[in-house]
Amino acid sequence: MNLLHFTCSTVWRGHEQMIIDIYESLEDNKLVQKQLIVCPIGSKIFEIATQRNLNVIGVQYKSEYSIKIAKELKNIADHNKSDLVLLHNSKSHTIGVVSSMFCGLKIPLVLFRTLIKNVGTNFFRKFKYNYKGIKKIICVSDPVVDILKATIKNHQKMVVVGSVVDTDKFCLHKKNGFLHREFSIPQGYKIIGNVSAFCKVKDHYTWVDTVAELYKRGVKAKYVLIGEGGLENEIKEYVKSKGLQNEIIFAGFRTDVQQCIPEFDLFLFTSNNEATGGVILESYACKVPVVAARAGGVPTVLQDNVTGLLAEAGNAIDFADKVEVFLNCPITLNKCVDNGYDFLMRTASRIVIGHKINAVLSQVVDEEYSLI
Repeated sequence: MNLLHFTCSTVWRGHEQMIIDIYESLEDNKLVQKQLIVCPIGSKIFEIATQRNLNVIGVQYKSEYSIKIAKELKNIADHNKSDLVLLHNSKSHTIGVVSSMFCGLKIPLVLFRTLIKNVGTNFFRKFKYNYKGIKKIICVSDPVVDILKATIKNHQKMVVVGSVVDTDKFCLHKKNGFLHREFSIPQGYKIIGNVSAFCKVKDHYTWVDTVAELYKRGVKAKYVLIGEGGLENEIKEYVKSKGLQNEIIFAGFRTDVQQCIPEFDLFLFTSNNEATGGVILESYACKVPVVAARAGGVPTVLQDNVTGLLAEAGNAIDFADKVEVFLNCPITLNKCVDNGYDFLMRTASRIVIGHKINAVLSQVVDEEYSLI
């Protein structure tokens, strides 16, 4: 197969990392002949794809309703002799449909969906999800499928493959103490961390409230937040209002997350509407215990008291209680760490997800091109 991955995203979050992981998993396992990423020039994914010597073309993105970029997508796909166009975000979804309807793009479209979010009642949004040129919608979890069922007429279009983790990248299992040194954290203090964008769904307010409760209980720990985003300054002000400036460390955007997570003694994940939570799987890969919210698709990757501990979404007291279970019970902690790692390797490694996605794409190609 010859695949074209298309995204209009300019940010770097879980889905953008997933595009790179899918590309490399298909390439590493020699499952496809050729791949190409088409994305906004100067975007983070363009930069990272270039650094990793992946086939990438940058386009000048201005609007998802631009006929110009829809024509450009068609021309790139034709020139590349692509068998499938894989659409990786909402704006690329729109452009793909416009290109197919008005610009002569004849190649089958496959949509990737990683959000638990209702499509709404907007006519065009509902139309583009049911557009006949979209042959499959690949979802990362069952809750993503469930919320789309109200909009998608043909439920057979949707298939769940799960999230993917680069276990060669997230492979460190031992601490070397560099975060303690970098942030002057006293020896003997635990590090409880989180990696996520500062946006509403991540519920950093509950994260801070949990820290406040743990601090009140006398837990010897420092708390590290890795990431950036629109709510960052708001959360910093909230931390100040709680008097926790010396307890919570804002580490900003980092390119060494795969080295930071193994330094955590515990990953605290308060997101209240996550499709799966790729960072949970990355923590499993690094053998770091996870306390996460019982919300969205998280329970599909975190089985309570088996691979981690679940807390009630928004309930800082429950989160603090679960954190203390891990800190005070090494038997429970070690059991969950071992089970989490086993779960990851069975369900979310590159080789597993690569073969799952390849099977779906091969089915589309076989069905479409057998009709010609």
